Amino acid sequence: MTTALDTLQRPVNHLIRLGVALAAIGALVNLVPFIALTELARLLLAGTVDRQALWLCAGWVVIALCLGWMACGAALWLTHLADHRLQASLREAMVGKLARVPLGWYSESNSGAVRKGVQDDLEDLHHLIAHHAVERTAAIVTPLAGLVWLASLNWRLALLAVLTLPLYGLAYTLMMRGFASKMQLLDQSMTRISAAIVEFVHGIAVVKAFGRVGQAHRSYQQAVNQFGRQYAGWVRPLLRLEAISSMALSVPVILLVSLGVGSLWLSRGWITPLELFAETLVAVVIPQSLLVINQSLTAQRTAQAAAGRIEALLSIEELPAAPRYSQPVEHAVTFEQVEFGYDAAQPILKGIDLHCKAGTITALVGSSGAGKSTLAKLVPRFHDVNAGRVLVGGVDVRQIDPDQLYRHVGFVLQDAQLVHGSVADNLRLGCPTACDEQLQAAARAAQIHQRILALPRGYQSVIGDDAIFSGGEAQRLSIARTLLADTPVLILDEATSHADPQSEALIQDALSALARGRTVLVIAHRLASIRDVDQIVVLDQGRIVECGRHHQLLQADGAYARLWHASAVEVSQ
Repeated sequence: MTTALDTLQRPVNHLIRLGVALAAIGALVNLVPFIALTELARLLLAGTVDRQALWLCAGWVVIALCLGWMACGAALWLTHLADHRLQASLREAMVGKLARVPLGWYSESNSGAVRKGVQDDLEDLHHLIAHHAVERTAAIVTPLAGLVWLASLNWRLALLAVLTLPLYGLAYTLMMRGFASKMQLLDQSMTRISAAIVEFVHGIAVVKAFGRVGQAHRSYQQAVNQFGRQYAGWVRPLLRLEAISSMALSVPVILLVSLGVGSLWLSRGWITPLELFAETLVAVVIPQSLLVINQSLTAQRTAQAAAGRIEALLSIEELPAAPRYSQPVEHAVTFEQVEFGYDAAQPILKGIDLHCKAGTITALVGSSGAGKSTLAKLVPRFHDVNAGRVLVGGVDVRQIDPDQLYRHVGFVLQDAQLVHGSVADNLRLGCPTACDEQLQAAARAAQIHQRILALPRGYQSVIGDDAIFSGGEAQRLSIARTLLADTPVLILDEATSHADPQSEALIQDALSALARGRTVLVIAHRLASIRDVDQIVVLDQGRIVECGRHHQLLQADGAYARLWHASAVEVSQ
């Protein structure tokens, strides 16, 4: 049966096989010193010193060692080359896949799985392909060839060399019962730990601000405790078996058995002293070989699980691509009978009809869970609608090339994401060719320019090292980056949620000026900040219940008026 690992490594199998063949040759050549040492012992025990024969034995040992090292070195070079090509192709495939999946697929829980896939799982494949393939081959070929050589001398020698193996085999079999299912559970637990770490780190600033560290890290602690219980429950019963199997493979025990039983056979004339010497040389190699084989089998199982996760990552459903793409002709945003739900059987948005004229600001308001963010995220195609259409510039977003769509639609979400790099590098993510003057202009518009100048190295300060931003400052930097992209359509998902009132007012002024010639769709929880926008849309339970300007909606005395009065009460309190 073809496994995920077989599928992933198929393109480099020819290099792996060639490396394994060279490793086998090197392992066979490494047996030559054993034979030469036995022959040397025979010459020395003969009582006559034949210098030529001694030098010949020494020469064979040197030549064999050199050839063995060369063969093993070439084998490792080939498997590392195979690993390099496989890693490059998988990283390229994963980056391409992650670029084509819906943006809405990304979440805190997925972050841990992605990190494990692109880092830990690829590392597991590296150890298996680059190292264990060669080491396992050598560990199998060397003792097998040694046993064949012993059997050619005396069949009893081969039997004596493996006399303790049945005990080890029984203990190992008992230890490996249910290994695959237990490893799967441990892998799932490690994935939960990774996701919990990502979640905790992303929210640490807010958590500390509210003094909730103990509760916030509870999910991480629970994930760690679960892993600890599963691991301990698996390991404890294995300790005795591990002790027995380790003792059966220890060199002192093997020597004791070989010399004890060998002495009995010597007394009966079944073997010769030289044959016992040859058997001892081979017998002491077997424990290390079995240890390598055991590690390789463990690596094989770990890599199988890693390959399964990588294959699952590469099998994520992508956004459907249109047979032909169209270009938006203007900057209006239109929703036509839009229905959407993460589960199609439970729609979040129902029958949404909305037109946002080019160059206007439309605000989406409503209670929590009304569908504001979900509706806005359909414009940059975080998800595809279940029914209806979302149009940008008169073209269905599903008919716009994704690269073109993201050059046409910019968005700033509630949680600003900054990468480790200079402030200038973060801003240039919006426009890689932007000059310093353009960076500063965007920063001024987002009211973050003076804060950047106050940093030790200004725009060259590195975020996380000598540039530490508060939540509101990071949000303004994210806004500056989006403004620098100069997209004709802007989606602002509560972009001012982390800003203080003064900064929010300044940002709103900048956005109002910037809206000329652009279409802005903004989600706001502070109604006072959107009273002057061109259009306010009130959502309730996934439906549009009101639409109009601020004064019109107040006069209607409906859902918006209730929200407005409620917000006024909160402010007065």
